[in-house]
Amino acid sequence: MARYTGPVCKLCRREGVKLFLKGDRCFTKCPIDKEGAAVPPGQHAKRRGSKPTEYAKRLREKQKARRMTGVLERQFRRLFDAASHQKGNTGENLLRLLETRLDNVVRRLGFSASPAGARQLVFHGHVTVNGKKVSIPSYQVEPGDLVALEDAMRGNLFIKRSLLGAAQRGVAGWLEWDGSLSGAVKGNLDSVNLDGVALAGKVKNWPARTEMSFPVNEQFIVELYSK
Repeated sequence: MARYTGPVCKLCRREGVKLFLKGDRCFTKCPIDKEGAAVPPGQHAKRRGSKPTEYAKRLREKQKARRMTGVLERQFRRLFDAASHQKGNTGENLLRLLETRLDNVVRRLGFSASPAGARQLVFHGHVTVNGKKVSIPSYQVEPGDLVALEDAMRGNLFIKRSLLGAAQRGVAGWLEWDGSLSGAVKGNLDSVNLDGVALAGKVKNWPARTEMSFPVNEQFIVELYSK
């Protein structure tokens, strides 16, 4: 499976915004937070014109959404075609399809702090949907679906750290944790005990635009592909 394996901070610098590709580090020690650090990569980055073209603006919005989800160009185009055939706003439909991918739901539930980590959990067969193992990161979840981790992941330190960070930041309104999980994840990392806890979360409803995790102008993406 083709995927980007280079430095992810380079992608954030290219887009000029945080793409939250490194998990907890993006909330604490992100290099792009430093003054003057959000410079596009490349030897001649500072020499480039400061005013992008209309096409470049639209291209950058598409690249932000694509890179935040790890979706390659051909798959992203297929998602856009599917969104354009659904009722409603095409741009919001596209972002909803990206938001409700299984790997993204695993990340939004806090089982992983980064998109790459969430994708790995799914791909390695550690995630179930409604009690059935699903190893396809692009699997589309729906309202009412129960997404859970296998029992063997209870003692995983990275899972505990990710859940603790998610508890501190808050879980998205269109998702909810299992009650036992909500009570177990509190305090500091040493106090988190997941023994006998259901590592599960439920999709309550479709996410509204304000609840989606993509800081992009979706209308620009629609205009880019509509030419």
